[in-house]
Amino acid sequence: MAVIPFSQALRERTWTSHGDSEGASFMKDLMSGEGTREDYIALVAQHFFMYEALESAAGKFASDPVAAAFISPQLTRMPALVADLEFLLGPDWRTKISALPSTQRYVDRINEVAAQNWAGGFIAHHYTRYMGDLSGGQAIGRLMQRHFGFETNGVGFYLFDQIASPKQFKETYRDQLDAVEWSDEERERVIDEVIVAYRFNTEVFIDLTAAKAAA
Repeated sequence: MAVIPFSQALRERTWTSHGDSEGASFMKDLMSGEGTREDYIALVAQHFFMYEALESAAGKFASDPVAAAFISPQLTRMPALVADLEFLLGPDWRTKISALPSTQRYVDRINEVAAQNWAGGFIAHHYTRYMGDLSGGQAIGRLMQRHFGFETNGVGFYLFDQIASPKQFKETYRDQLDAVEWSDEERERVIDEVIVAYRFNTEVFIDLTAAKAAA
């Protein structure tokens, strides 16, 4: 019987969770053009906290024999997020944003994985965010440009100008996942952590919807 590559098993086993996340009503509204510029800014603000944690963790794992292969400066999003927030909110943007409770739980989990020096857990969160950014994220970026009249300012987060072919980059990333010599037990742990990451992502969308309703 043919052995399914780990990257394929990971995709298939987490697809429902991924769909739940994408299907959150907040994102549906934003992508259909029913969401406002303020909704978009609220999303960018939450991304800031997520990627601050993730890219800080990347620094800790830079010399890890397993995780280092996945860490690439081409993926780094923090400078783009800072530039987007400066454009969208002005020079004092940092005083205008705060992490939602769900975002804070997400950040705490990434920090916890980093504190445990668990490479598999870090890769699970790394995979969930960046592979999403290079997939559906590309369509989201184009829609935000169309809906809000952005050119590159305001949507820098979605523009991976150092990656010529997102498709090829993702294929290489999946090859790297398949090459890691994890035990079956560790592979299960990584899949479970990806599902956890998708759940956090969905909870952030739910919180964004609630915050919008309260406002």
